[in-house]
Amino acid sequence: MKNLLTITLVSLSTLAAAQTIERVEPPNWWTGMKYDTVTLLVYGKNIGGLQPALNYPGVQLLKTEPVENKNYLFVTLAIGSSAKAGTVKISFSQKGKRVITKDFPLLERVPGSAQRPSYSPKDAIYLIVPDRFANGDPTNDIVPYLLEKTIDRSGDGKRHGGDMQGIINHLDYIQSLGFTQLWCTPLVENNEPEYSYHGYAATDFYKIDPRYGTNEQFKQLVNEANTRGIGVIWDVVLNHCGTEYYFLKDLPFKDWVNFSDSHTRCNFLKTTLTDPYATEVDKKEYTDGWFDHHMADLNQRHPLMAKYLTQNTIWWIEYAGLSGFREDTYSYADKDFLAYWNKTILEEYPNFNIVGEEMTRIVSQVSYWQKDKVNYDGYEPCLPTLMDFGLNDNIVSSLTTTNDWFSTWRDVYQGVAQDYQFPHPENQLIFPDNHDLDRFYTRLNKNFDNWKLGIAMYMTMRGIPQFFYGTEVLMTNEKLGNDGLRRGDFYGGWKEDAKNAVTGAGLSAQEQEAKTFFATLLNWRKTNDAIANGKFMHYAPQKNDVYVYFRYTDNQKVMVALNKSSNPVTLDMNRYSQIIPATYKARDVIHDEMLTIENTLTVPAKTAMVLEIR
Repeated sequence: MKNLLTITLVSLSTLAAAQTIERVEPPNWWTGMKYDTVTLLVYGKNIGGLQPALNYPGVQLLKTEPVENKNYLFVTLAIGSSAKAGTVKISFSQKGKRVITKDFPLLERVPGSAQRPSYSPKDAIYLIVPDRFANGDPTNDIVPYLLEKTIDRSGDGKRHGGDMQGIINHLDYIQSLGFTQLWCTPLVENNEPEYSYHGYAATDFYKIDPRYGTNEQFKQLVNEANTRGIGVIWDVVLNHCGTEYYFLKDLPFKDWVNFSDSHTRCNFLKTTLTDPYATEVDKKEYTDGWFDHHMADLNQRHPLMAKYLTQNTIWWIEYAGLSGFREDTYSYADKDFLAYWNKTILEEYPNFNIVGEEMTRIVSQVSYWQKDKVNYDGYEPCLPTLMDFGLNDNIVSSLTTTNDWFSTWRDVYQGVAQDYQFPHPENQLIFPDNHDLDRFYTRLNKNFDNWKLGIAMYMTMRGIPQFFYGTEVLMTNEKLGNDGLRRGDFYGGWKEDAKNAVTGAGLSAQEQEAKTFFATLLNWRKTNDAIANGKFMHYAPQKNDVYVYFRYTDNQKVMVALNKSSNPVTLDMNRYSQIIPATYKARDVIHDEMLTIENTLTVPAKTAMVLEIR
């Protein structure tokens, strides 16, 4: 009998040693959430046969999902309104014997979390690629257990060493420019063997990449930004993940990702989703195809994947105190999931803004996704905001073409005229450049006068302006189409840099002037209600090459006159009688001068005039 008891104890001990839980995701949840039914992904060695149980007031274990791979359990909890903050202990048993116990923290929600403010046309967004912005902590440049182990600032596709401490160190600078929102390209772990710096091949959706810092340090970044009146926008990737992700190397289900065997590449044909003649195979290759060889396409049609992604994004809002989302490669994900995801986020956070990246210049293709759009196929999108790539191209075109039989502002004018296709054109995200585009100053052939015209337009045009780091000091990329050079190192982000955008050391007189011009307009923008909340009206540009438009509310008007001509142009103010009288007083915002306009206004050559009507 003694020997039998010994054998039984040894068997139980061996079983416990063989069964380990490595992950529980999400790692915690909150009380008082509308999203109160949470499905935990539990991952560990040989745990598929374990039976979970808990005993916590207000929390109920609803079900455990069967999984093909015995290294997974999916456990669904209902967190009732009576549940209090504390630690839910979940026990996992085998044949009635408890093998493992895991703590699942239930936290008290921050007061007012559901009604948190978000970004809108009143804001201006500063976009940063963290690896290329500033190296505030050289000790985290190389992390031994990660696959990419080198720092090489001369390599376009290599890690350069920027991190969150570098961003924190520059928050005063970002505030001084006039920004009210900060968007960083993805900060989560990208443990890929090469080309990992860009952040869009996640290997852990719940963990900040240690080369940038820690989860706690990200919370510090958000808090430090908030104290300066700056919100933080999270870059969400719902479509794909990196091939080194643990649940890709050890799939819970074969259909957890699309084309798990063939790794079929995406055909990148966005129009297949709206094309009435498109074949099913073409549609499938668009939505299910892999974005790149190291970016596996996630199957959002799988209900557990849909829950996993949705919970992760809600978790980051609550954990870090986010002010909004930018959703990458928007239409590549399953369209029904996208509608569900947007609706779920907005039900939890009614004021929250989400901007989707639909990188096309076809206006009807972009507007298909915006909230309240009445679509031909009955699809109901719930996405508040979209990125305006069409305006981006049209502004560059207008600023770089020569005069012909019509004004060179024609492309901008006719492009903005397409706004009737959007339910909420005022919510378009507008930008001179970003991490996927050549630098604005480069695209303008380094024409400083045209750069100022373009910047003035982006700061006064309808929509939500976003500017890429370094645009304010005329950063360029000398090789067009090169992502690594587009995402060049910010001036002064490294101690050894000869140029410093913050202090001005090494900047040319023109770069200094650009920074002053930029900050003057952007800081004024924060104070003007017509820009933040006003309507838009524009006049057809004539051959004199001046584009005139107005931003206005019932109580305030702003006139913008952009003269691209090499000569001064005198405007007859009677032409604009629909919006303002021919005689009025105004403040020239850029030069801080008071003007009295009597029937005519002369706009100097190659000049942007922004007039605050008094």
